[in-house]
Amino acid sequence: MDTETLVGVDGCKAGWIAVASAEDFASCQVIIASDFRSLIESFVPGSTIAVDMPIGLPDQIGKGGRGPEALIRPLLGERQSSVFSIPARAAVYAEDYSEACRIALLTSDPLRKVSRQAFHLFPKIREIDQLLISGTRQQIYEVHPELAFWRLNNENPLQTPKKIKGRINPQGMDERKGLLVSAGFDREFLDQKPPRGAAADDFLDACACLSVARRLKHGLAKSFPDHPTEDKNGLQIAIWA
Repeated sequence: MDTETLVGVDGCKAGWIAVASAEDFASCQVIIASDFRSLIESFVPGSTIAVDMPIGLPDQIGKGGRGPEALIRPLLGERQSSVFSIPARAAVYAEDYSEACRIALLTSDPLRKVSRQAFHLFPKIREIDQLLISGTRQQIYEVHPELAFWRLNNENPLQTPKKIKGRINPQGMDERKGLLVSAGFDREFLDQKPPRGAAADDFLDACACLSVARRLKHGLAKSFPDHPTEDKNGLQIAIWA
């Protein structure tokens, strides 16, 4: 795209799904990419990109995981299980699950291993981490879809899950679509079949991330914590909503 863009990004089976738009969400574009670098390089420098993936990896982890994770979990009510605990940087860079757990135990207090769900995210976390360390001219922020919906829902947790036992829950999807419509999205756009390689909830989550990108662009987003820290590479450790 040839103008500065607002972008919401979520991971998916094919790699990454992005929903990109101008300010009013009137003409959103859905993009699938196999790798994060090629995805963000399709936007002009200076675009605001909100991604559902951890950014900033501490060398030591305290109670509740990275600081932002521990802060937002209590806000989400029954949806708080969607916030995974990500271990220390060295564990994230372990490619073997047993080794990741061993390192996580050495770098956490209280001692904590790695969940399988979190471990499956490590390749995507490393993609973003390496890109940011090498330098990029895009404005990339960590967000979380359920926190985005919490913000759209007047800072109240959602009442229904988007999935039940691994299957899409229509009631939960409708609740989220209603909030996105209130933010300016077109219902017909939200009801479309997701592109091949992405699930329906991946698509809605990317839209939720896009809603935060607009807040970020206008200085209206709140960070958790209020005063973010940085990891050893200078990457900010914060979740925005």
